[in-house]
Amino acid sequence: MLDTVIVGGGLCGLALARSLHEHGRAFALYEARPRLGGRILSVPCEAAGMALDLGPTWYWPGTQPRITKLIAELGLQNFPQHDDGTVLQLSDHEQPPETVAANDLHGGARRLEGGMATLVEALAAGLPADAFHLEQELIAVRDKGAQAELLFRRGDVTTIVHARQVVLAIPPRLLEEHVQFDPPLDDSLRETMRAMPTWMADQAKVAVGFASPFWRANGNSGNAFVSHEQVTLGEIFDACDATGQHAALGGFFALPPAFRASVHPVVVPMLISSQLVQVFGKEAEHGEQHMQDWSTERHTCSTLDRTPVDGHPEYGNAHLRRSLWNGKLFLGASETAGYGGGYMEGALEAAARIHRSLSVADKAEAGSNEACLARFGATAGALRTGALERYRQHLNRHLAAQAKTQLTQRALLDTVEQVYSAALDQLAVLPFDTASVPVQRGRSDLTPGLLASFEGFNAALLDEVLQFNRASCAISNFPQDHDPDRDYADAITRDLAAAWREFAINVNRLLLDKSQTRAALVQ
Repeated sequence: MLDTVIVGGGLCGLALARSLHEHGRAFALYEARPRLGGRILSVPCEAAGMALDLGPTWYWPGTQPRITKLIAELGLQNFPQHDDGTVLQLSDHEQPPETVAANDLHGGARRLEGGMATLVEALAAGLPADAFHLEQELIAVRDKGAQAELLFRRGDVTTIVHARQVVLAIPPRLLEEHVQFDPPLDDSLRETMRAMPTWMADQAKVAVGFASPFWRANGNSGNAFVSHEQVTLGEIFDACDATGQHAALGGFFALPPAFRASVHPVVVPMLISSQLVQVFGKEAEHGEQHMQDWSTERHTCSTLDRTPVDGHPEYGNAHLRRSLWNGKLFLGASETAGYGGGYMEGALEAAARIHRSLSVADKAEAGSNEACLARFGATAGALRTGALERYRQHLNRHLAAQAKTQLTQRALLDTVEQVYSAALDQLAVLPFDTASVPVQRGRSDLTPGLLASFEGFNAALLDEVLQFNRASCAISNFPQDHDPDRDYADAITRDLAAAWREFAINVNRLLLDKSQTRAALVQ
């Protein structure tokens, strides 16, 4: 029987595998595709002489510390998204595009040299090759008491695997639609899973390589927005390498999945070429096209996902972050994250949360609880001090993404979720002597002291944020965020209170897990 089985070889699954391996924990990872990476996909382009991203392209260091740290640890080279030059807007297909000024359109986004798949390659390279099992599609999970049983299918062959703990690092909608659970998941959880759109699942993306970045020579950034009735690509961006010598444009389809499926495959490249010529001129006609329609991928897009969502979905439902089957089963993937849902940062946040829940033992000798409390208090103090700056960065990200509503609510919730997650990371590694600490009615006696480090944090941060908003020119055009009414303020307060409750529960749970682990080590 295996110790831990991870199902899903995307960023969440790979990051969790790395954490387990670093702590000396055995694992096996099963992936339905013939490759690792999930929705991270980079393909070679001869014309551009480099790999082009057809999945995630960017990350934002200002608001995404986990992926920023991981990239640094792996020694991967990164560079800023090219936004220099004018932006083109085309709203009438019979007229030339309009030129507008727009600085830092992507809000400080950065990319990886060699494509985002270099992140996947670097993670996999540090793990034992025999731990990976590709082309194994999960079809069923069964609770067998002290263990879980998993059934995988490859062609006509079914493989049965047993594990003490199972992590399903797969988007919730795909699990709900394709995997049989015995006993069945309760109706409330299944409804929550169905309500979580799979990020990118309805999207199609194209990257087009060229011999040179001719648009830059013409003073254009490569950024363009098209909104006329015959639009094919609604958003276009510069996809060159760091030097600009390897040239490419990227674009997101505005055509919905049903329409894309109805168009003959030969027609699509013609539509793309026509759109690029319309925006950038004749030089854009003969690029090397690479397209990925994620809505056609069984392992990315569920039936519900084929109905496009309007804007960025609301992720972070706490129901998806609870362990199941007495701590044997965990749900992962970016869609389950407390913050960063839909982004690579969310996948890493989900991996960190599950890593904590798997009770990875710190085999160092237990330390002084007073010293550990002091260290945690110092961490909490630093997190509280930097919270307003985190809020400002999240707010700027939402503004750069052209969010129009609930700016304060979104940025605040991102901030507190990020702060609490970082605090839990610190708590997980502190060598508390929990074996001798009393537990009363399911609560460790250490819990109140730890929570005291964040006493009044939500209210104080909300006050700071509202003061900042009132003095900020950036959101002066958003009255609700400049001066929120009672209903909006109450909604924000409820969100913050929910985040606090979940944090308090997780602090206590971590302490109880530490206590059980210490007891097991002593035996």
